[in-house]
Parts: sequence; C-alpha cells; structure tokens
Amino acid sequence: MKKLFINGILLFASALTVSAQSGTNSPYSQYGLGILSEQSQGFNRGMNGLGLGFRYGNQVNTLNPASYSAADSLTMIFDVGLSGQITNFKEGNTKVNAKNADFEYAVAMFRAMPSLGISFGIVPFTNVGYSYSRTDVASSSLYSIETHSGNGGLREVYVGAGWEPVKGFSVGVNAGYLWGNTERSITNTTNQSAANTLSRIYSTSVNTYKLDFGAQYQQALGKKDVLTIGATFGLGHKMGGEAQLINTNTDTQNSVMTSDTATIDDAFKLPMTLGLGFAWCHNKTLTVGADYSFQRWSNIDYPKYENNKYQLVSGLLNNRHKMTVGLDWIPSASNWTSLSLKNLLTHTHYRFGASYATPYYKVNGQDGPKELSVSAGMGIPLVNKWGNRSVLNISVQWARQSATNLITENTFRINLGITFNEKWFAKWKVE
Repeated sequence: MKKLFINGILLFASALTVSAQSGTNSPYSQYGLGILSEQSQGFNRGMNGLGLGFRYGNQVNTLNPASYSAADSLTMIFDVGLSGQITNFKEGNTKVNAKNADFEYAVAMFRAMPSLGISFGIVPFTNVGYSYSRTDVASSSLYSIETHSGNGGLREVYVGAGWEPVKGFSVGVNAGYLWGNTERSITNTTNQSAANTLSRIYSTSVNTYKLDFGAQYQQALGKKDVLTIGATFGLGHKMGGEAQLINTNTDTQNSVMTSDTATIDDAFKLPMTLGLGFAWCHNKTLTVGADYSFQRWSNIDYPKYENNKYQLVSGLLNNRHKMTVGLDWIPSASNWTSLSLKNLLTHTHYRFGASYATPYYKVNGQDGPKELSVSAGMGIPLVNKWGNRSVLNISVQWARQSATNLITENTFRINLGITFNEKWFAKWKVE
C-alpha cells in the first residue's frame, strides 16, 4: 500500500505539471468553454471513444464508472497517454496547417475488495488555443488589423468507485474537482500612427465539483456470447466561476492607456448529460458496440459583450448529440505459451471506430461545425517472462469539422497510451 501511494503521488505530480497546456489550435475553441475533450483512455481511442458498455479488468474505462467493479484482484493499473496532431484549416481559397502535442490523461485503478473497484486520475475537460488575424483594407493608404488569440482550458481530478451488488449488475460514480482558467483577447490596430489601439481581454476562472454516475448490466446470451448494456448520467449544476472583460484604449502617440473592467459572478454552468450504450462480445475475441450521448447546453446562458454591456445571454449554446460505433478484435484470447512474434500478433487487439457529433455552440448566430471522425488502433501486449500484462495502445484518428460558410478543419491525430498492469497484490509462494 505504501508503494501504491508513492507511485500515485509521483504520477499525479508529473500530470499536473504538464496538464495546463492547450491541446488545440482551433479558432472554434474561442466559443463556449472551448473544445470538449473526449475523456477516454488509450484503448477507447482506437474505437473513437467508444466505452459505455465496456468492462475490462485490465483497462481503466472512465467513461462509465460502473466498469471499475471489474477490476482485477491481483493488479494495480496505471494508464497514461499523450497525443500529437496536424490540422489543416481551410477558409475559401486559404489553407493553413498547424501542429500540436498534448499530455492527455493519467488514471489508475485497483480492486479494494470483492466486487468493489476504485479509480482515480486526471483527465482533460476543455481546451482553448488559437491565434489568427484579419486585415481590413479601407484604401491604398489605410488598413486595420484585428488579432484574435486565446489559451487555457479546464481539467478534472476525480476519484471513482464501481460496485457490483448482484452478479451481472454494477453501479458507479466519479466525484471530480473541475478547475482551470482561460484567456481570450481581441486587438485592433491600424497603420496610422495617430490612431489608438483598442483591445478586449476576456478571462475566466472556474473551480467546482463534478458528479457522474454509471450503471452496467451484463447478460450471457449463450456459451460464447455476452451482452453488456451501459448507461451514464452527469449532474448539471452551477459552476460559479468568474467571467471578466477588460476594455483597453491606448493612445500610441502620448503613451496613455485607459481601461474599464466588467465582471460577471456565478457565470458558468455544467450541462446535464445522458449516455446509453452496449457492447456485445463473441467468444472473448470480438467485441462490437455503440454509444449515444446527449449534453443539454441549450438552457445555459453564456457571457457576451453586446450593446456596450457584458452580461449573460441566452441562445448562444446548443444541445449536443453524439453517436459512436466501434469494434475490438483479438485473434486469440488464450494464454501465452511462449514469447514469439506469432504470439505477439495473435494476442494484439485491433480496433476500429467512427462517430458523428453536433456542435454545442453557435458561431455568429448559426450552428457551429458538425464533426465526423474515424479511428483505428492496436493494443500491443508488453508481456515478459514474469507474466506482467502491460499494454501499449496506439491509435490514429481523422476528424473533420465543417459547416456552411465557416472554416473547415481536417485533423490527423496520433494517440499513445501505456497501461502499466503489474501484479502488486499477488501472493508469492516460496518452495
């Protein structure tokens, strides 16, 4: 147990150090709370975030806390992940590429007692990161430049538990602490030395709790088939937090700056969320599943500066719907007989997934871009002669965000995750 706490502290110290960076270059992250993160782990990423009906004793599945009850009794699991991506932005005839890398998550799971699994970790919630400018030409001798930039995001530290009160039925909960800061700025300048520079800086600060509940029901459909149905519910509530706007006017000739500040207290809310999914497993080798999730954003007011006033405004956010399908295939589920290339290939998981999601924010009064994405991945076992069961999860994903008369984004992403699965709790026998 001492080893457990020491390694957990080291894991989260390193995770907190790097989790403040942004994981996006998208100009769409300036809307709402930013780009929503999937909050899935390495094995889910290969299936494009599928997971509400998945129950693995050797993988952490934070998408449904009821799955923690399947935790292996002999092992302590640590899972860490990172990603890298290249995005192409297209607006009219203009195309721009951008690269980005991000630390994704650090989670852990162990079994506290029979039928009770515990998980804890840090996962992303939203990301904000963008920088672009527009030039308006009034005449051959007069033009103005409007520069937009933003950074930050929200992160969640959680502790969860999954319990199986009766065989086949499990319930669970994730209790999290959500925190973070974002800053967005708009600066207007001209090429005339006598003109003033105008800027607006929008900043937010959030510190609140987050509660997510889950349930799973598993039923055998014969000797070789098992069906698992999963459901989740996220509690919507006021996050509190502060939204601040600073308007600044700088006289460049006289170096005189004037500013005014507007603040909105209790400015943000979390939406109520619902999820429903299933996973069908055949002969312990092929698992096929589908998820549907719903986030109720439409009844949430959001800060906006209009009519020379910074206030909460309705109609800026939409309800979000997402549908995901995927599969996980392993050629052989039998135990290893020797360390060979053939055994490695036949005990590797091969994963595929696809999803479609609607936007939760509006852009200049119209719905934001819809997202279509597909993924493929592998779960490569890292087994040695001592029987350790760690896994290297590698996946690639292509995502396209598009809407009429808006910027089109095409993103190619590589996800890497390592699941350290060590037999900490096995009893050694001395002969």
